[in-house]
Amino acid sequence: MLAMPEVNYIKHLRDNEDLTINEIAKKTGRNWRTIKRYADGDVPLERLPSTNRGMMYEEGYGEIVDIWLEEDMKLKHKERRTSKRMFEQLRDEHDFKGSYRTVCEYVQYRRPVLKAEKATRYERLEHPPGEAQVDFGQMTVVKDGAYKDLKILIMSFPFSNAGFAYPLPAENSECFLEGLKQLFKQAGGVPTHLRIDNLSAAVISIGKGDKRTYTDSFLRFQAHYGFEVQACNPSSGHEKGNVEKKVGYTRNNLFVTAPEMEDFPQLATWLQMKMQEDMNRPHYEKSVLIKDLFEEDRRLLKVLPIRDLEIYSLGESTLNKYGEITVDGEKFVIHKGKIKHSLVIKKEWNTFTCFTNDGEIVYQDFRAYMHNTRAIPWLDIFDDWTRKPRAVKYSRFYKYLPERVRVYLTIKPEEIKQRLKGFKALLEKHSLEEIQLALETENRFERMPHELGYLIEAKKASYPEKMPESHTPSILNDYQTDLHTYDRKLIPQLEGRVSQ
Repeated sequence: MLAMPEVNYIKHLRDNEDLTINEIAKKTGRNWRTIKRYADGDVPLERLPSTNRGMMYEEGYGEIVDIWLEEDMKLKHKERRTSKRMFEQLRDEHDFKGSYRTVCEYVQYRRPVLKAEKATRYERLEHPPGEAQVDFGQMTVVKDGAYKDLKILIMSFPFSNAGFAYPLPAENSECFLEGLKQLFKQAGGVPTHLRIDNLSAAVISIGKGDKRTYTDSFLRFQAHYGFEVQACNPSSGHEKGNVEKKVGYTRNNLFVTAPEMEDFPQLATWLQMKMQEDMNRPHYEKSVLIKDLFEEDRRLLKVLPIRDLEIYSLGESTLNKYGEITVDGEKFVIHKGKIKHSLVIKKEWNTFTCFTNDGEIVYQDFRAYMHNTRAIPWLDIFDDWTRKPRAVKYSRFYKYLPERVRVYLTIKPEEIKQRLKGFKALLEKHSLEEIQLALETENRFERMPHELGYLIEAKKASYPEKMPESHTPSILNDYQTDLHTYDRKLIPQLEGRVSQ
């Protein structure tokens, strides 16, 4: 049954705007039969609540059948009771006096109702101390004047609602296990049980029920740290609802607006401090500080192993005819490698190392995703600022500008609009880094943006700076030619005068 505002709108289109049934159906997105019923029919009356009557409802037999139906939903289809079997059990075991048809009609009505209720009804989970949940959340930071998308691994303890977070560049196995190791250190121990989603970093395949096939690296990690795994069912995010909410809470409170990042260790330290500060608030239900409740969690945590587990994976790659290997979809030139020879690739969460079969290191570099960034749309931002110059200092993007650029734009309030407009034109030709460099070389805050543009272009047009080299002896680098010697050779009569 449609809501009355929609019914009223349909009748308005039909009676006042003379639209056809098909035109109304297209405009509203409803089926034409539904439109026909409401457009040309009577106004529907509000339905009165109906009371189910009969022995299935009034004498409690329906409640028994409901229990059987819910039990059978957990069994294989061939093991479930039929309507006939339920009728026989009611008749023989519960002195049911009704007919088989009565039972069939009740089952036919109640089975889809219970199935729908099961789809939307979640049992309230009781979480004992010491158990944790873990999940990734995608967050955005600003690094070197550009956006960088990160994966923040968050571990929460449902009993106390305490949370810990660690930043990572990706969701692969190396990052996931490195993040878990760091989170265990932050918590001061290992959870007794860890509930995880069916992450590809840990789970290879999903079997029936709670059967999972885990990766060798995850099983090795689990054996080293000694926790039990509780895998969620597919499409059942509510089973780790605490960490799901913690991900959203962390994003809303720490990553809006995007914080600035120097490097991963700095961001990890900042996140740890913020998550610890967050424990100084009361639990949402228990009216006790989270940090006090977490002491009960901490008391039941398992002791951290004496030795850290080194997290890495091994693979092989063959050098192509150009002397290149492919790691994470990116090509790298290996100058020390031999064409068509295989190299052993050791991948850690942030770097990779190439070894020959003899164990010699021939190459080492950061993994490609460590440098992935997204440009901040400065042209669009400056376009907005030129329309509202007074909003510059209050904008979320103002703090992402280089320091000298911030000073240059706001040092003269009476010129801010003119400078913003000129700076936008400057950005269309030059990068923000080039402009910042031009402002750093000398004090040029008095110059207008177009003058800075001339200086930058002149710098590019001049001769390149002398390349540093260390082969020429310092005595020759500092040598100054004495032109008087040439004068004496060319004009001997001037020798006395020159020598004076």
